[in-house]
Amino acid sequence: MWFKNLQIYRLSKPFDLSPEELHEKLQQEEARECDSLEMSTMGWVQPLGRNAELFTHAVGSCIMMCARRDERILPAAVVREHLVEKVAAIEEAEARKVRRREREEIKDEILTDLMPRSFTKSSTTYAYVDTKGGWLVVDAASAKRAEELITLLRETIGTLPLKPLEVAQSPAYVMTSWLKGVDPAADFLVQDECELRDTVEEGGIIRCRRQDLEGEEIRVHLDAGKQVVRLAVEWHERLSLVLTEEMSIKRLKFMDVIQEEAAEAETDDEAARFDVDFSLMTLELGRFIPRLVETFGGLAEEE
Repeated sequence: MWFKNLQIYRLSKPFDLSPEELHEKLQQEEARECDSLEMSTMGWVQPLGRNAELFTHAVGSCIMMCARRDERILPAAVVREHLVEKVAAIEEAEARKVRRREREEIKDEILTDLMPRSFTKSSTTYAYVDTKGGWLVVDAASAKRAEELITLLRETIGTLPLKPLEVAQSPAYVMTSWLKGVDPAADFLVQDECELRDTVEEGGIIRCRRQDLEGEEIRVHLDAGKQVVRLAVEWHERLSLVLTEEMSIKRLKFMDVIQEEAAEAETDDEAARFDVDFSLMTLELGRFIPRLVETFGGLAEEE
């Protein structure tokens, strides 16, 4: 249940739905399997698993939800193989060339024919609303994946005014200054991984792992004008993560001190275990996110 990636959004208005009210709305858009002619579907499932009753799980001011996406697996190579065979058969039988528009029509017919026989796969995306802090936090590696959940949530509850986290100072500029010798805040510690990129379009990219980022090799690239667009950092000896220039968080890990706190709550009950982990995670992120924003100069002023 511990989130591994963070896409962070700032709520423009207070989130007024209670956990019970949100449950009622999510339940009406419950996830379902694809029909025979549907490529994908997306809906809500219970965060605690299929045996749970509620479509939300609340701890304090935070409300967890979970979206499930079902999609058909129809490999492009399979479609292409069928298309080549059918086009060849038509050209041979009718002694003519199959043009582009007709090829597209044939391809659509093949898709319609193959879809009912294809397999489906499911994937879930977790998110929670921090009603007190004013955040929506999505456990997604990409903004596109997070936007799918946000779109579904908007369709489900009617409105959701928010925007991606934007800070006053350029993240790339601040992270670059850290590697150039400007010490980060005392609670942030630079680790041994980064990505450097030229500021010009189509410029070079350097990716480093297990590298001394204070060494001469990195300094040469910085002096040449490259900027840091990803940087591994540790926060307060409690979180380790990779921070990007878009202010998204990759490879988030809750360090030993937090895991030890979780282990102290001995329970064999799955729901109680989820509750403890969710409580500890949101408590930690409730401290971390405002501190991260502060470190990068606060929230960007709205135009």
